[in-house]
Amino acid sequence: MMILISLTTLKYLSLGGVFGLSAGLSPGPLLTLVISETMKHNRRAGIRVAISPLITDLPIILFSLLIMDTISQYNTVLGIISFAGALFIGYLGYETIRIKGISVDDQQAKPESLKKGVIANFLNPHPYLFWCTIGAPMILQAFGISLITMVLFLVAFYVMLIGAKITIVLLVSRSKALLRQRGYVLTMRVLGIILFLFSLFFIRDGISYLWL
Repeated sequence: MMILISLTTLKYLSLGGVFGLSAGLSPGPLLTLVISETMKHNRRAGIRVAISPLITDLPIILFSLLIMDTISQYNTVLGIISFAGALFIGYLGYETIRIKGISVDDQQAKPESLKKGVIANFLNPHPYLFWCTIGAPMILQAFGISLITMVLFLVAFYVMLIGAKITIVLLVSRSKALLRQRGYVLTMRVLGIILFLFSLFFIRDGISYLWL
């Protein structure tokens, strides 16, 4: 029994890490701010923007959990959400595989702050889509196993999310050309394939809910 629990917890730890790494490396409004702040100012400015999800995500997560708790008795709705999550993960996988690098024009970089990073993340639809269709259901599933499983899922997600963006800050401070090199592109393609595979788990869950 202990082995089963450990393996299940490891599964959610891995899921949190992969989703966090993918979110941390994928181009988007927040990553653009991270890069532009680093180029315009310094590493510290880029890191301030990189940690903004720690501020913005809590109300989004609580809102998503409230929705999930309200509809938790409706298997059909949960099935639809699972399929929506599968589609969203599949879309993220497709977009991740297509990435050929990141390019930010120095002349277009504008002075930003942690406050601007928070605003940019609040206005970005991806966190809402992720937590409503993927993150919140996984938090509840992990909590159903144990509190430590849920905590490890969240810790892995944010360690990889913030860690990936801080790593990019360090790379950009050395050379922005590194973001277009083969290693970065290859990493993103591997992540894209993994996301496609994870989407199959959500399809399975959706079928299970609808079957019930």
